Amino acid sequence: QVKLMEFGGGSVQSGGSLTLSCAASGNTASLESLGWHRQIPGKQRELVAYITTRAVPYYSNSAQGRYTISLDSAKNTMSLQMNSLKPEDTAVYYCAADYDCDRLTGCHASWGQGTQVTVSS
Repeated sequence: QVKLMEFGGGSVQSGGSLTLSCAASGNTASLESLGWHRQIPGKQRELVAYITTRAVPYYSNSAQGRYTISLDSAKNTMSLQMNSLKPEDTAVYYCAADYDCDRLTGCHASWGQGTQVTVSS
């Protein structure tokens, strides 16, 4: 099992920056990717960005060009630098991990508890 601990979040004005970090522990040798999802009130949870353990990133359209995801493999820690934040980025952000992946059955997933990001106009 992989456990996740989130750091960062908080409140910032529009145009500001925040960094979210997520530290993985447990069965980290089986990690496939780490990423962030967010849930805006009244909407479904959506993928923001993820990075594979080979350091290949993926960004959603809303994150592309504003967010940067990075991985410190030695510390099993992933960070998301968020710049040019907008009020519509206000959400609870959840760290997620895919691990112990199998070609036939897929991956196991772990989730963090979530951290609030609030962007005021």
